[in-house]
Amino acid sequence: MDSVNDTKTALVTGANKGIGFAIAQGLGELGFTVAVGARDDARRKEAVERLRAAGADAFGVALDVTSDDSVSAAAKTIEREAGRLDVLVNNAGIAGRADGGAQDPTTLDLDVLREVLDTNVFGVVRVTNAMLPLLGRASSPRIVNMSSNMGSLTLRTGPVLAAYAPSKTLLNSVTAQYARRFADTNVIVNAACPGYVATDFTGFNAPRTPEQGAAIAIRLATLPDDGPRGGFFDDEGAVPW
Repeated sequence: MDSVNDTKTALVTGANKGIGFAIAQGLGELGFTVAVGARDDARRKEAVERLRAAGADAFGVALDVTSDDSVSAAAKTIEREAGRLDVLVNNAGIAGRADGGAQDPTTLDLDVLREVLDTNVFGVVRVTNAMLPLLGRASSPRIVNMSSNMGSLTLRTGPVLAAYAPSKTLLNSVTAQYARRFADTNVIVNAACPGYVATDFTGFNAPRTPEQGAAIAIRLATLPDDGPRGGFFDDEGAVPW
C-alpha cells in the first residue's frame, strides 16, 4: 500500500446523479476520496461541490465511457490526483430509446441495441481495463458493475426491453469472466442489482430511494478479502441469473 497516502480512492462512473451520486456519497461517508466520473461538466462540478459540502473528499473526472480517449484521459487524471485506485464502480448506464417499438424484439432497432451495448457493456470493459494498472497498486481492489435483475434469464422481470435487458445479461457474463481471470489475485469483481429505484431513469416512479439502491454497491465495494467473487447480488443476497 502507498505509505504516503493511505486514503482509499473510489471512481464512480455516472456519479453526477441518481444511484451513482448516492454511491459516491456513501463511499465518501466511509472516508473514501471519491472521483466523480461524469460526461456533463456542469453536473459533474455540482456533484463534487455537493459531496464536499457534505464533508466528503471528492474531485471530478471528465468521463465519457463510450470514448477511448476520454477513458484514457480519465485514468491519467486519477493517477495524478490519487496515484492509485482502490474501488471502481461501473455505474454509468443507459436504458436506450424504447419508442416506436425500438426495443420490441420483433421490431428491434439495431442502432439502439448498439448504443445501449456501447455504454452498458463496452463502456464497462473500456473503463475497467484502463483502470486496471491503478487498481493493481491497491492492496484490496474492488470492482462493482451495476447491473439489473431485468438481465436475469431466470427472473425475466420488468417490461420487454430487448436492448437494455440483454445488455445487463451480457454485463453479468462479462463480470463472471473478469472474476475467473482474477481468481488468484486480490482483485474482487461482482455485479450489483440496485432494485427499482426512483431516479430520472425510471421517471421517479419507483419505490426505492437512490440511497437504498446504492447500499449493495457500497457493500460490494468494501468486501473483505475473502468476500464473494463473480456473483450477482442485491440487498437480499445472490440474485438468480
